[in-house]
Amino acid sequence: MTLLGRLRTPEWLYLAYFLYVALLASILPLTPAIVLRAWLMLAGAAVLFAILTTPLLSIARDWIEVALVLVAYRQMDWFSVESKARILERTWVGWDRRFLFERGFGAWVEIMGPAGPWILEFSYLLVYGIGAFSVAAIYIAGDRDRASRFLAVYLTGTLLAYALFPYFPSDPPRVVFPDANLPRYMTATRSLNLFLVGGYGIHSSVFPSAHVSSAFSAAWGLLRFLPEYRWVARAMLIYAGIVSVATVYGRYHYAADAVAGLVVSLIALASAFHQRPKRA
Repeated sequence: MTLLGRLRTPEWLYLAYFLYVALLASILPLTPAIVLRAWLMLAGAAVLFAILTTPLLSIARDWIEVALVLVAYRQMDWFSVESKARILERTWVGWDRRFLFERGFGAWVEIMGPAGPWILEFSYLLVYGIGAFSVAAIYIAGDRDRASRFLAVYLTGTLLAYALFPYFPSDPPRVVFPDANLPRYMTATRSLNLFLVGGYGIHSSVFPSAHVSSAFSAAWGLLRFLPEYRWVARAMLIYAGIVSVATVYGRYHYAADAVAGLVVSLIALASAFHQRPKRA
């Protein structure tokens, strides 16, 4: 089998994504240094994936494919713009106020005091480990070959959300509207989330919500490729719904972002049914 034939679907998805980023960086008015970094990233990924086809690295291959999500995410910060028109944000926050907060959305979450907000913020925090958790669940099920099939679904929803960021330059409601509809409770988990998104987040866009798209995409992948432990997939699906609420309540996203993230994940769901659930 040729080298290209030994590449897995997740690796092809990454190569397509990195190529897309390099081409977009070359077209948009970005600095030559960023354009060079984008092309070097594509070349580096190609070399890395060629090395990972070595059978002795088969386990490392799964986890490196999980870890590269962070690299793909950070690349989107290259497309951040200093001046945004705020047309999108004003429209989206208007919808939030009209359809959610004027109808008691925040009060409903806080009806039992800080417990509800704490759970939402903790759920938001756990999103960063979804890929690793899901691959570990597949390992425990005893069929590691399905990890790459799961990752293909998970990455479809996650990378597609990232790829859309440059077309919707925007900032989160907690930044653009710092005095409107913020949570009443500053829990420890919220403080940690604010630290992470403030220090390590990107500033290109919040639409669509990659938190939502990745959580639902993980649920779809587990439903398809972990059928013997259906409860794990169902729990992930419930968790994805909680994350959707958390992104809006915490003002990390507008409701429009969460809905768009769900829609993006449906493309990942469709991709899941183009793969066999088990190796033939």
